[in-house]
Amino acid sequence: MTRSGKRKRHLTIDDRTYLWSLRHTHHALADGTCEDCCETLSIRSLEGRGGLRIHFPYGPDWLVPDGYPQPSGTVGTRDGRTLNLHEPGTVRALLDEAIRHGLNPGEPTTEELDGWTLFDAVHKTISLIRR
Repeated sequence: MTRSGKRKRHLTIDDRTYLWSLRHTHHALADGTCEDCCETLSIRSLEGRGGLRIHFPYGPDWLVPDGYPQPSGTVGTRDGRTLNLHEPGTVRALLDEAIRHGLNPGEPTTEELDGWTLFDAVHKTISLIRR
């Protein structure tokens, strides 16, 4: 199911509420194809003014959805490991891992982060939860 990237979703952890949304961006070429696809997960604390943007750009070893057959919001590696960025559990795991890296969406500034640096740890966490 495709979700609107403009609609903010809520995620509550302990006593803090976060708002998050997912967007897909790319550059359209004259022939109708696209390049430089990127999924961007934006998270901010309800109380804060800044936030966190986690980018998953397309690359030689990374898969980003650009239509069939890959579902919206699913990023992955060529070896078949995927994360669904529409799932609150995945967003929570990414947020936890970003915080472990010293980033805080409650700060007054917006932090930018390459999501592929978090991918392995988050995929491992999600895999353990699903067992």
